[in-house]
Amino acid sequence: MQVGRNRTEDVPDLSALSFPQNEIMTAVEQAVLRNGGARVTASLAEQIAAKLAWLITMGRVGTGQRLVEQDVSATLGVSRAPVREALRILERDRLVEFRSRKGAMVNALSKRDLEDVFAVRRLLYGTFLREAMTTQWGDVKNVLDDHIPRILRDANDSVEQYVADTFLMNCALFEISQNRILAELLQSVSLQTMRYVRVGLASHPSEMPKYVESWTTLQAAVDAKEVDRAVEIAERRIDRIREAALDALDSGGGVEGDAGAG
Repeated sequence: MQVGRNRTEDVPDLSALSFPQNEIMTAVEQAVLRNGGARVTASLAEQIAAKLAWLITMGRVGTGQRLVEQDVSATLGVSRAPVREALRILERDRLVEFRSRKGAMVNALSKRDLEDVFAVRRLLYGTFLREAMTTQWGDVKNVLDDHIPRILRDANDSVEQYVADTFLMNCALFEISQNRILAELLQSVSLQTMRYVRVGLASHPSEMPKYVESWTTLQAAVDAKEVDRAVEIAERRIDRIREAALDALDSGGGVEGDAGAG
């Protein structure tokens, strides 16, 4: 008789890996691919990395939990080789780290990483928006017109849905960029900030109406072709979410692992 090893508290439930591919998984996959918005076919390892990245960024796998190659390969019905490669991809994106005798573990949220990644995001996003509004105003307007109604509709459902909706909209914006390197960098940074955005918003639910309102304010600035004002609004949004995430970490509200509900 074969005796299975016991599941410990630091090993997450991976059943969500078998969920059918959805639009947020596809968007995460494109960010993992570093393709600057161009639609390309992902390798098996990249597909696995995207599924795991989705679990991590949406809080279904929490800080400090182990991603065991054997468990992932068994859940997905694949060999361990592409799983090992997928975990290395996630290490590149600072979502996991490898520890001696423990293997791959989900990286802890840290104030230092938060400060660094949001500083980069603010700089890149402002550059992108100014460039896109100057040369592709109609495309920017179309993306906002397509996505903001959904953001407004879903904002009351859950933080997770709001974060997913805004991530999808930003990915759609990056896809229109004529600067492929900038789009690629923004995809990567957006993936890395998702966890911080989620814990920041979850710790300040009363502030959600202000975040939602900022999207309509940005849309109005874009409609009016007010480039400087649109960039200022976007940068202020990033600063506000950064402060909320910092406050969550300071207060101990940045603990993950139970956000799969909702």
